[in-house]
Amino acid sequence: MDIKEIQNLIKFVAKSGASEVKLEMDDIKITIRTGAAGSGFETTYVQQVPMGQNQMAPMQAAPAVEAPVSEAAPEKVDENAKYITIKSPIIGTFYRKPSPDKPLFVEVGSVINKGDVLCVIEAMKLFNDIESEVSGKIVKILVDDSSPVEFDQPLFLVDPS
Repeated sequence: MDIKEIQNLIKFVAKSGASEVKLEMDDIKITIRTGAAGSGFETTYVQQVPMGQNQMAPMQAAPAVEAPVSEAAPEKVDENAKYITIKSPIIGTFYRKPSPDKPLFVEVGSVINKGDVLCVIEAMKLFNDIESEVSGKIVKILVDDSSPVEFDQPLFLVDPS
């Protein structure tokens, strides 16, 4: 199972309204929980199973539970409404540099173009370049270096003007 298949599975579970899905295949065990205890965010666990335990279990979906909707402060929404949010396409660890001895990819105030690398996210020992899908100016970096990030978590705010 590759990263794209895991991303598609996460999107499917999020849209289905299921609160928990467990999937076990050969050497991979995945548990996806949504709306856990009113936290309002998704938690996804991917675990490698030792090779000697080859089992396959069908997907089990728990009953749907509606997540509470939190209201944001109106002035905060208006302030950030003019910016484009760049979100994480995968779960993993967020890095602002290609390696510890290299300079940062971008900083607040950096002008970016479509296709520029903004950061790296490490997922399952693979380092994935995250490229910009828009051109503009970095207004805010929403995640600290070396922090874990979730699927669809906001990473950057970009002013497209």
